Amino acid sequence: MPAARSEQLTQAIADAILQSGYAATLVSPPRRQPRRYLVAGPSDLVAVYVYAWTLTPGGRPQLANEFRIQMTSVQSPLQSFDDGPTILLGFEPSLGLFAGFDVARHRTFTPGSSSVQIDRVALRAAEDSGLSFHRKTNSEIAVGIRPDMLMAYAMNAGALHRLGGDAKLLRALEQSAREPAPPVGPPPPASDRRRLVSEVARLSRDAAFRRRVTFAYGNRCAVTRVQLRLVDAAHILPVGAPGSSDHVQNGIALSPTYHRAFDAGLIYLTEEFEMRISEASVATLRGLGLAGGVEAFRAPLGPIFLPPDPAQRPAPDFIRRANRVRQIGA
Repeated sequence: MPAARSEQLTQAIADAILQSGYAATLVSPPRRQPRRYLVAGPSDLVAVYVYAWTLTPGGRPQLANEFRIQMTSVQSPLQSFDDGPTILLGFEPSLGLFAGFDVARHRTFTPGSSSVQIDRVALRAAEDSGLSFHRKTNSEIAVGIRPDMLMAYAMNAGALHRLGGDAKLLRALEQSAREPAPPVGPPPPASDRRRLVSEVARLSRDAAFRRRVTFAYGNRCAVTRVQLRLVDAAHILPVGAPGSSDHVQNGIALSPTYHRAFDAGLIYLTEEFEMRISEASVATLRGLGLAGGVEAFRAPLGPIFLPPDPAQRPAPDFIRRANRVRQIGA
C-alpha cells in the first residue's frame, strides 16, 4: 500500500482532532517531524506534538496481520517538549484509523531498526470501540484509535502506555472503551489506574454521544442548518442534572455559538420543537450593555431542523425537565 502523502497525513491528523471536538492549527511545516499543532478545546489551548508515519504491512510471513511504521527522516533520540503531549502515531489510509505507540519506549532507537508494529485485528477493533489495546510480546501496549478519539488518546497517552502493561487494568480499559457505562454514585477513591479507566469510559461516552447525535442530524446545526464541520452535540437536559442521559433523544446538534447560548439559557427548546430566545436573558444583557447583535442572532430561531427518524428526535420529557433546570419561564 502506498504511503500517505505528507499533506494527506497532516490533514488526517487535523481532521481527527476536529472530530474529537477540538480545533487544530498546524504551526510547523507539514513535512517536519514532529508536527506541532495548537489545539483549542472547550476551556484551554494546548500544543500537541505528533510524530506520524503511514502504517504498512509488516512483511514478515509468520505475522501476516502485522502493520508497522518506519521512523524514517528522524534522528535518535526523538525530541520531548514541556508545553504539551508528544505522541507517536501510525495512520492506515484505507481504514482511516490511527495506531498509537509508546513514544517514551521508542524515543531512542538504533538506526536501521526503527519500525514499530501493531496487530491489524487489534487496530480494526477501534472502529467499534474507539480505542483498542494490543499487548505485544515485549509487553508494550499499542493502541488502535478511531479518529474521533485521537485527542482522548493524546491527552492520556503517557498513562495508557505506562500503566497498560497491567493485565487486569488492560481488561478494564478494553471494557470501559467498549461498554462505557454511565457513572453510578460517587467515584471510588482516586488512584492512577481508577482515574485512567474512568477517563477512558467518560471520553468513550462523549465520543459515542457526539457520533450518534451529529449523525442523526446529518452533521447539520438544528438552528442554522449549517454543516461546514462546525457542529457540536449538545445535551438537552444538562450532564449532571438528575435523569440526564447520553441517549440520542437527549441530544441536539448545534453550531458552537448556539450551543453555548443553549447551555447558558439564552435560547431554549420548546416541546413543539421550536428554538426561542429568553427575553429575560436579553433584558439582562441590555442592562449590561451587552446585547449587540441580538437581532441577527435571533433571526434563525424558530422551528428546528429535525432528524428524519422520529425515534432520534428530542424527547418532550427531556425538554420539559431541561427548561425547569434552566428556569425557563420561571
